[in-house]
Parts: sequence; C-alpha cells; structure tokens
Amino acid sequence: MGRNGEQHVFVVDDEPAVRRALCRTLEQVGYEVSCFGSATDCLAKMRSTRCDLLITDVVLPDMDGVELLGEVKCRTPSVPVLVVTGYANIEMAVAAMAAGALSFIEKPLDRTSLLATIAVALKRNHRAHAPVHKPLTKAEVEVLRFILDGKGNKDIARLRHRSVRTIEDQRRRIMHKFGVDNPVDLIREVAIVRLPARLHREQLSLPFDRP
Repeated sequence: MGRNGEQHVFVVDDEPAVRRALCRTLEQVGYEVSCFGSATDCLAKMRSTRCDLLITDVVLPDMDGVELLGEVKCRTPSVPVLVVTGYANIEMAVAAMAAGALSFIEKPLDRTSLLATIAVALKRNHRAHAPVHKPLTKAEVEVLRFILDGKGNKDIARLRHRSVRTIEDQRRRIMHKFGVDNPVDLIREVAIVRLPARLHREQLSLPFDRP
C-alpha cells in the first residue's frame, strides 16, 4: 500500500473509460479508491464505508453531480467534493460552488494538476479520521438548520413539536459530531466544511441516517 493508502477516494463517472483511468491514476499514487457509475451506488456505499474525498462528474444517469454533491454535504458535511465536467459554463460552476464543491475541474483532466488538487483537498480534510463530523441524522439536520437561523432551544422545541430536553440532547449530539462545545464554534465549523446554503432555508427530505 502506498503512502496515501489511508485516504479513501470515491470516484463517480458514468463513462467506464474515464472511471478506469481515474481509478488507475489514484491507485498508482497509493490512494484507496472506490469507483461508481451512478450517484445512487455511491450514496449506498457511503452509508457503510468512510469517504475522505468525492470526485464526481456532473452528467450522471440518475441525478447530476451537483445534486449528488448536495446530498453528500447534507449527510456528511466534512467530505470535500471535487466536481468534474466536460461541459463547463459559468452557471454550472457557480451552482457547484454554492452547493459546497471545493473545486470545479474541466475535462480533459491534467494528471499533475488533478493530483495536486486532490492533495490539497485531503490536507484540508485531515481531521476526517477523528471522532467528529459523523453523519447527521435527518432530525439533527433540522435542528442544525434552526440553530444556524439563531433560534434557541425553546423556539426549536416549539417549532418541531418536541420537548426542550429532546432538543438539548440533539444539540449536544450535533456539537459532538462537529467536535465543538459552543454555538459560535459550531457555526465556524459549518462554514469550514461548506455546508450547502439550502440547509438554512428549506425543509429537507433526504434519505439520512435514522434519528
């Protein structure tokens, strides 16, 4: 196993030749790699396997790469995501960055540039192996959304029709998963991991882990 063997990279691309080339390049420099032809397969694997970096094409058979990015960021915010496309435009790039992409890369891929970008992304995510940034449950995502909106425990309890004690417990678990012990540091961590802006403003209905 190479020097990067502890880092697990997920690659999603519906073109088998591109997928094989990417996987071969990453394995040659010592990364552990899992490759997928669809977003659905990637999300299923992510439920049971650690992902330190996701590289996804925009055009996929089931959902596009930006949609996949959004789902991954809501489930496991700390995972850095690189979005790759052969049909780049400004609107697409803006959408990818707004959804939380760390970088937007155009095809054809340059090996040296790609590996450098990957190294930077993984370095920024060096805390991924620590017992923080674990996936949030759907209920925890909803509570986090209210916390980011500045609401207190009593207000959140009323809006979610739960007891204050339940909200306090969920807030405690959220902070533990982000490795913080106060709301200010929580907001800072959310900004660092680039949680998608839609978390602040809309009701989510995604297949999160069970509460």
